[in-house]
Amino acid sequence: MIKAKKSLGQNFLIDNNIIDKITNIINIENRIVLEVGPGTGNLTSSLLEKKPKRLYVIEKDSNLSSLLEKRFKNNINIINKDILDVSEDTLCEDPLIVFGNLPYNISTEILCKWILNLKKKKTWFSNLILMFQKEVADRIISNYNSSNYGRLSILANWKLDIRKIFDVKPNSFSPKPKIDSSLLLFSPKKNYLELKNPYNLEKITRIFFSQRRKMIKKPFHQLFSNNLEIAKKLNIDLNLRPQNLSLETYYKLTNEYEKLRR
Repeated sequence: MIKAKKSLGQNFLIDNNIIDKITNIINIENRIVLEVGPGTGNLTSSLLEKKPKRLYVIEKDSNLSSLLEKRFKNNINIINKDILDVSEDTLCEDPLIVFGNLPYNISTEILCKWILNLKKKKTWFSNLILMFQKEVADRIISNYNSSNYGRLSILANWKLDIRKIFDVKPNSFSPKPKIDSSLLLFSPKKNYLELKNPYNLEKITRIFFSQRRKMIKKPFHQLFSNNLEIAKKLNIDLNLRPQNLSLETYYKLTNEYEKLRR
């Protein structure tokens, strides 16, 4: 019996009803699938029943990797690495369908890495079906003028269309987490405002939301010497607070910031 490691943020999904719902979201027959954090292989087993063309799994825990190898033998391709050290776009030429009960302690770091490295000409996935803590999922799907809206909302919605599928109660996992979880479905957007350096969006949102309760005059002045000109061009009221600016406004602001540095 392998115990979940708290240090790796492990909570194994054990509810077969939830597992069946997850594997029925998208038809994966004859498609190439990647599962992140397979744990003891409960979701893995259900994915194999759907007859994918190939199934990759990324599992950092060496003990779990050995268990998966014994359980599934050559039916899966096991990558015994930290997901943050894997270059996803080198796994396969075809777009992957990705499933993941992500480790709670690095779930946002994984998502941000994938978004910042996502290329428009070669999108390495067709869909992401990912489990997050509910409070994190609420931040991802939040729209402006709400308390959950922030840097993660802006970054996640830049290149991806996102839909909440359902919430999952703690008793669906072992060990039981203290909070609810949520399953989100992501798909790449065909059209979005391209930026020269995606990390400029990360920088701008960090500066704005470092003082989210204060008006945006100060971060505007910090970023733009011609702050009044930019505010007028984008029709921005400098008396607003960071959560009052729409997603598109932040993308346009980043674009203006990059223009000044060309």
